[in-house]
Amino acid sequence: MTSPRLPIQVAVLGATGAVGQTFVRLLEGHPWFTLAEVAASERSAGRAYRDVTRWIEGEMPAAVGDMQVKSCDPTAVSSPIVFSALDSSVAGEVEAAFDAAGRLVLSNAQNYRMEPDVPLVIPEVNADHLALLDLQRARRGWPGGIVTNANCAATMAAVALAPLHAAFGARRVFVATMQAVSGAGYPGVPSLDILGNVIPYIGDEEPKLEREMQKMLGVVGAAGVTNAPFAVSAHANRVAVENGHTVCLSVEFERDPALEDAARALRDWTGAPVVRGLPSAPDAPLHFFESEDRPQPRRDVMRGRGMTVSVGRLRRDPLFHLKFVAMGHNTIRGAAGGSILNAELLVATGRAGVA
Repeated sequence: MTSPRLPIQVAVLGATGAVGQTFVRLLEGHPWFTLAEVAASERSAGRAYRDVTRWIEGEMPAAVGDMQVKSCDPTAVSSPIVFSALDSSVAGEVEAAFDAAGRLVLSNAQNYRMEPDVPLVIPEVNADHLALLDLQRARRGWPGGIVTNANCAATMAAVALAPLHAAFGARRVFVATMQAVSGAGYPGVPSLDILGNVIPYIGDEEPKLEREMQKMLGVVGAAGVTNAPFAVSAHANRVAVENGHTVCLSVEFERDPALEDAARALRDWTGAPVVRGLPSAPDAPLHFFESEDRPQPRRDVMRGRGMTVSVGRLRRDPLFHLKFVAMGHNTIRGAAGGSILNAELLVATGRAGVA
C-alpha cells in the first residue's frame, strides 16, 4: 500500500447541502486530496459557493468560498475522483454519467448500494468488496466506477456486529434506532415536530437497515456478493439529538457466545489491516465501553474525529443471545467521512486509477 505521489483533485456533487458541507470541511487540508471543484443544482451553478450556501457548522473554509459552483455534469467537472452528496432523486442518473465518463464516484446515495456489482463498503469491515469494481467495469462497460457507503444507521450497526458475526455467526438481528436530526439534512425536521418528541418513522430507513448489513457482512466472489445469512428486523426513530445515531441490537448467533468472549471480540477488533494508517482512519474503528451508561452521543460522538463507532451495554438477551448498543457520527462516519476513507483505500490499493 502506497500513498499517492501528488495531491489528487477531487470534486463534491451536492456541495451546498448538509452532507456536501461535511465533505468540504473534512477535505480542508487533506494530505492526499485537493478540493478543486464544487457542484450543485442548476440554480446554484455559476455563482460563488459562499453566495448559495447556508453554512451550518463553524466557519466556511476560506479557499472554497469564492469557488464558482459548477453544474453536476461530467462535461463541467473534470476531477478524476467525485464525491456525491446528491439526493437519491437525482443521484442515479448523474452518478452513472460520471462513471461513464471515466470518473471514480464515491456515493452517499442509496441508488446503487444493492446492485450486485457495486461495492457497498465500510473499509474496516469489508475492504475486499472493492474487488466488485472489476466486475462492475466488465459488466457495464464503465471506465470509471461507483463505490457506495451504507446508510448511516446501518453503518453503526454493521461495525458493531462485524466482529461478533465473524466470531459466532449471526442468525437473527433485531435493530431499533434513535437517529439524530442532522440525518434529515438541512433545514431538516421542523423544531415543533421534534422537540420533546420521538418520530417513529423515517421514510425508507427500515428497509435499508434490513438489507444493507446482509450485503456488507456477506462474502464476495467472482459473481458478486453472497449475502450474510442472518435475518434483520428494524425499527427506525428520529429523536431530538443533533449528531450521532444510536442503534440498539439484539442478536441470536449460530454459536451462543459467553459474555466475556463477546466482550473480548469487540474489545480486540481493529478491522481490516489494509485500512490502518490511512489519513481518515481512526486509531480504533470500534471503541468498547465497559460502563453501563455508554455510549452517549453528547459524550462520544466525536471519538476518533467522528470516525469511531462506540459500543456498550453488552449483556445477555432473554429472547436472543446478546444485546448491546452502538453509536456513531452519522454525517462523518456514516456519510462524508466514510466516503473519503473509501477513496483513500482505493488510492492506496491502486484501484482508483489515478497516480
